[in-house]
Amino acid sequence: MANHKSALKRIRSNEKRRVLNRYQHKTTRNAIKALRIATDKVDATSKLSNVISMIDKLAKKNIIHDNKASNLKSKLTKHVAKL
Repeated sequence: MANHKSALKRIRSNEKRRVLNRYQHKTTRNAIKALRIATDKVDATSKLSNVISMIDKLAKKNIIHDNKASNLKSKLTKHVAKL
């Protein structure tokens, strides 16, 4: 266990950040799954912009890598165009 005040605070803040990151990542993954099972093109197109925004936010905060974000956006856009 840490002894310094700053180290204890860092432990608390890291835990808060970890929980928030997990929540945002899981929410985005669920949105991606919902987009992939969508069969209506109009519905999928409206969901796509929200999902892309979520993916960009994760990449900006380094929760996912920039290249992974690009690959996801590309695949999802192709999927929606195919509908």
